[in-house]
Amino acid sequence: MNASRPLFPTIPGVATALAVVAGSVLLGGCVGNPFADSKVDPASPVAADVARLTRQDGKFPTFASIPKAPTDIRPLAQYGRDARSVLAEGAALEQATAPGTWTLQGTDDFAEKARRDAGPQIEPPKPGDADAFARELRERATPPPRR
Repeated sequence: MNASRPLFPTIPGVATALAVVAGSVLLGGCVGNPFADSKVDPASPVAADVARLTRQDGKFPTFASIPKAPTDIRPLAQYGRDARSVLAEGAALEQATAPGTWTLQGTDDFAEKARRDAGPQIEPPKPGDADAFARELRERATPPPRR
């Protein structure tokens, strides 16, 4: 069996040379300081603050100022154990509620209790009741006065 040839054959040293050239170009941008020769407009309202802040030595953080790791958190391995337990409980829930694992029983008793709690059943309206109601409303209605 013949292996397929790559679209771009690798030439030894080309990738290394390309990486060196790219790294040199990227680092070349870091050689100069663009802020060294920049001037602040003396008429600017912030000129005095800029001059004061650029001459002032700032306090830089040291490695000693890095806070210690907290001790009141759970260990890293506990996160994995908790995640596995959540996944296991989810799988157990899916298995317990899968189709065909349970049936409804005693629904007649439940329905009868619900009917009793709802009260007596109201008789449905007859087809002519709506017409009679509408006729009665029309007879009682008085038109608005004319202007």
